[in-house]
Amino acid sequence: MLNNLANLHKLCFPNKPWSADDFADLKKFGCDVMASEHGFVVWRVVADEAEIITIGVHPDARRGGIADAMLTLVESDVKKRGGKKIFLEVAENNVPARALYEHNGYVQVGVRPKYYDGTDAILMEKIL
Repeated sequence: MLNNLANLHKLCFPNKPWSADDFADLKKFGCDVMASEHGFVVWRVVADEAEIITIGVHPDARRGGIADAMLTLVESDVKKRGGKKIFLEVAENNVPARALYEHNGYVQVGVRPKYYDGTDAILMEKIL
């Protein structure tokens, strides 16, 4: 399964692909992973907060509602575990991802300058 996940990550993020070992390490350190053949999301819950580490949808399956559905499932899981908010970081120039998050109720709460190889990271959160 982790090899399939690594292959899907490579299709979603060809410039910075993660290996199966990267995903294994995330799971070992308490992250949750949800994946299908078309998409994946990795998140973690600590106390009453959660962080979305990464989310990806196969390029051929984008704009079909997969990411919206995954966000909904993550939010449901976080609520069941007592989480009150979810936060994430997204590259300032990743317009499609920012639109996805805004569409799903996430709002900008900060900026990390030059976080992604010189590109600012936009910090977003959603109160559940």
